[in-house]
Amino acid sequence: MKIASLGECMVELLERGPGLFTQSFGGDTLNTAVYLARLGIHTDYLTALGDDRLSDAMITLWRNEGLGVSAVKRIPGRLPGLYMIQVDDKGERSFLYWRDQAPARDFFNFITNEDFAALAQYDWFYLSGITLSLYDVSGRQRLIELLTQIRKAGGHIAFDGNYRPRGWPNRETALQAFETILPHVDLALPTFDDEKLLFGDRDPQACITRLQSFGIEEIVIKSGPQGCLVVTSSQTYDVPAEPGIKPIDTTAAGDSFNAGYLASRLQGQSPLEAARAGHRLAALVICYPGAIIPQEAMRTLAPESMNAISAD
Repeated sequence: MKIASLGECMVELLERGPGLFTQSFGGDTLNTAVYLARLGIHTDYLTALGDDRLSDAMITLWRNEGLGVSAVKRIPGRLPGLYMIQVDDKGERSFLYWRDQAPARDFFNFITNEDFAALAQYDWFYLSGITLSLYDVSGRQRLIELLTQIRKAGGHIAFDGNYRPRGWPNRETALQAFETILPHVDLALPTFDDEKLLFGDRDPQACITRLQSFGIEEIVIKSGPQGCLVVTSSQTYDVPAEPGIKPIDTTAAGDSFNAGYLASRLQGQSPLEAARAGHRLAALVICYPGAIIPQEAMRTLAPESMNAISAD
């Protein structure tokens, strides 16, 4: 089975104290791809990078994580974007971005017809609202063409709305882009607060109804510590989050949940068990600072939780 995740990886600066930062790499769809790979789902990461040392380091890191990188485009003279995470005393984070000239924005400008045909062969293709925000109108049109070809070939599209207002010129542009992409989605994995902000949904059920109007057959509405609502054509589950968790940093909570959910579904588990697996992984991730937790943490910090993901 061929899986791909499309988006942008940026240089991540995590504030540790006044004037003190830790540098790593992250991005929403990259985070999900890494956790998918760690859960045994080989995933290709699709993006564009520069030809600098930071871009080289990203490629090395992804290979070490088991990600496929053959479709990554390298653009001479360009530098990856950068973001800074600031975390409050409750573990909630805020972001500052420097990414207007990031090479990931030009991914579709460097895709040949041969590349396009190869990309259309994926069985599952994952992207987010942040992915959408990278591209201009022509780039998003090219993306729609790709999603159409993937589904025509029997593939499926998974989409996390992940709406970040600062990534868009205005709300109307974001609305139009989202409403253009949603008819091509098979599995929706949005966070309710994002959907409420963008679409004005009054509650998760209103969000479900709206997404179903686009023909989406499997929907998971994430609501942080309140858990998630899972709806398929035949079943509905209200799945609580892991209890007793005191987060250190909620960065990548939704991204890791998506990985746990997708990995479980691709391994043949039910939507209910997939949601439980997503919650377990997210509960582990938010107990560490930054988007990508150490590999050894997934093996040793909470072995019962991780064994449960493998066994579900």
